[in-house]
Amino acid sequence: MTLVEAGKITLKEAAEKIGRSYRQAKRIWKRVKEEGVRGVVHRNSGKPSHHRLEEGIGERVLQLSQEKYPEFNDTHFTEKLLEGEGLELSRETVRRLRRQAGIPPKRKRRAPRHRRRRDRKAQVGLMVLWDGSPHPWFGPDHPPGCLLVAMDDATGAILVARFFPFEGSEGYLWLLQQLVRGYGIPVSLYHDRHGSLHRNDDHWTLAEQLAGRQEPTQVGRALETLAIHSIPALSPQAKGRIERLFRTLQDRLGAELKLGGITTPDIANAFLTGFRKTFNRRFAVSPKEAEPAWRKVPEGLDLDRAISFRYSATVGLDNTVRLGGLILDIPPGPNRRSYAKAQVEVRQLLDGSWRVYHQDQLIGKHPSTTLREPIRALRRKKYQSKGAKGDNWVYLASAPQI
Repeated sequence: MTLVEAGKITLKEAAEKIGRSYRQAKRIWKRVKEEGVRGVVHRNSGKPSHHRLEEGIGERVLQLSQEKYPEFNDTHFTEKLLEGEGLELSRETVRRLRRQAGIPPKRKRRAPRHRRRRDRKAQVGLMVLWDGSPHPWFGPDHPPGCLLVAMDDATGAILVARFFPFEGSEGYLWLLQQLVRGYGIPVSLYHDRHGSLHRNDDHWTLAEQLAGRQEPTQVGRALETLAIHSIPALSPQAKGRIERLFRTLQDRLGAELKLGGITTPDIANAFLTGFRKTFNRRFAVSPKEAEPAWRKVPEGLDLDRAISFRYSATVGLDNTVRLGGLILDIPPGPNRRSYAKAQVEVRQLLDGSWRVYHQDQLIGKHPSTTLREPIRALRRKKYQSKGAKGDNWVYLASAPQI
């Protein structure tokens, strides 16, 4: 400004030298002429910031962080301050307060490895990713559970979620049933090579050798019935989208369960309904195309039968079917017809009840057996059934998984 006053440089040249616009330089030049050297000092210099925290807010935030929300990360804690405590702060302010107080971040960040990103599908229902996460969800003092989740690839929204004791066929069939009833039939399902979803064994029966392919798992058979394309991933990195979802859920959902004092799967499953809606509002994105790709359930399809455990068996001479110690009585058919030695299809529905079909006709029922043992796919083995006049062998065509 002194050089400008002396006429040695122009105001435009001075603006370039001090890194300001010509318009701002004109303002500074005007203040210098009016106030002298003090004209270059910013008017807010020495004044308290309008964005400073009110007195006592910082101490309250740190107290809540250490006593009520110790399991929450910076972003999650910031959201809880607004939702539960009525404190509207930026994430950076919360992060700064925590670090200055010596509270470390919940997870250490590391440089990611370079991987090729797979674009999201354009429509909801084109691809659903599902997987299970065994984890101590209810704290180290309680037995671990497994959270099964179905996630839409186009939006990242959680479609269905539920806690189960372990990752198995019952959980995935339940997930599939809720998915189809709530949204429709997806075009494809992307998953890992867990034994309940994909045959990983080298056991081939004679019938499979003649057919040229292994029979699918119980879940795989349900997917074939509904004409859903099953896509097994070749590596954990290939299904990175749902792996990242579980990391977020282990962080956020685990903290929410601890905050609510939830330590049992039944209460946690009830809590999941509201949590899922809140989570989707926060993280789900809009699909590229508004038209959904869900397919309607074909008319006349018995969904309970399609999504259930299926076994092939031979009726004994006493008109019973024996499965793993369970005896299913077959009542007389039309004109007191006997079904002895008939090949039948046995179904255990997800409510635990049993049905027996012969040539696609329902010929027998049995009440739920879930009180005695959990629903599970029986292992492939040979069971012996004693009939009225001899022994009859019953072979179960289930995949070797539980």
